Amino acid sequence: MKTRLCLAAAVVAALGLSATLSSSHAGEKKIGEWVPIFNGRDLDGWKISYGGKGNAQNSTWKVEGGVIVGDGEVSHLFSPRGDYENFEVKAEILINEKGNSGFYFRTQYGPSFPKGYEAQVNATHGDTVRTGSIYNHVKIFKQLHKPDEWFNYHLKVQGNRIWVTVNEQLLYEYVDQSKAFKSGHFAFQQHNIGSVVKIRKLEVKELK
Repeated sequence: MKTRLCLAAAVVAALGLSATLSSSHAGEKKIGEWVPIFNGRDLDGWKISYGGKGNAQNSTWKVEGGVIVGDGEVSHLFSPRGDYENFEVKAEILINEKGNSGFYFRTQYGPSFPKGYEAQVNATHGDTVRTGSIYNHVKIFKQLHKPDEWFNYHLKVQGNRIWVTVNEQLLYEYVDQSKAFKSGHFAFQQHNIGSVVKIRKLEVKELK
């Protein structure tokens, strides 16, 4: 009987240890693996920051048919996690005619235009700084995609180096000597009334 009790205790202990190990891995970063950030169903965990007084009533972020859609006045939609540091990130984005948006990374949650790097999203807006630019750092004036057409953004960020790829074409490697932003959220911008931005298939691979 004593032997059986000891064996039972050992099994329970082993199961308890197994359960502890499993729970300890829940929510940890998956280094080197592509992981979706947007679940394709809803914006659970995402946060919205509005650009000014009254914008909450005139700016909308929603999911339609598995696609994030933003329109209205100035606002920003922030990823649930805000500790992304070194990574590759891919997104499929669509911006309408004369629309303006931004794909932020290493950015801080906050009002108005947040502090962080912004990969410009703009095909035909009056602002001549186009998709492929890192706003306030690198300017691209050439139109790289059409409005109302899905395009691919692929960013690699490691230390103070940023590689920008649009539609499978590597545009440049930028070295930020100022090391302005070291970690933060991903975020999408709704720039002004008349702009409509759509996002799908957002995924990240974190790097050591």
